[in-house]
Amino acid sequence: MTPYDASSRGTARSVGTGLHTLPATTHSYLIRASESLAEAIATPDVPTRYACAHVAALRAAAALIAARARPAAPGRRRTQRNAWVLLGEVAPELAEWAAFFAAGAAKRAAAEAGSTRAVTAREADDLVRDADRFLAVVEHSLGLVPHPSFDQQPIRRVG
Repeated sequence: MTPYDASSRGTARSVGTGLHTLPATTHSYLIRASESLAEAIATPDVPTRYACAHVAALRAAAALIAARARPAAPGRRRTQRNAWVLLGEVAPELAEWAAFFAAGAAKRAAAEAGSTRAVTAREADDLVRDADRFLAVVEHSLGLVPHPSFDQQPIRRVG
């Protein structure tokens, strides 16, 4: 297992000097969440900015689920649940975040489908900030030092 230390990408790093026992998939999701967030910040396209921010939050949720979820008992029927429902189950303290991002899933789908009316620039910018905060909350929940907030970094949009 590789400690999550991708500080060159502006992501969190492991607390302390001991071996961190998070699954490799957790680290991978955290890195991908940070990359999606960086893409959201950089793009001038409003629907893309919203979609990338929402995907960043989804990947952060997946990181926490990968770290905390336990396999179902053998022979027990599994019901299909989305990541936001699973997040509420494995991290009840984040249920409000899960409900918030679940409510934005339809807008993300419309934005990904190319709708220019799905979201406003204000909604996209707000979601970038919310996804940034959520990623920091997840990192903290996993015992990691949260990444530097993107609010404190200059935004460089291409185009």
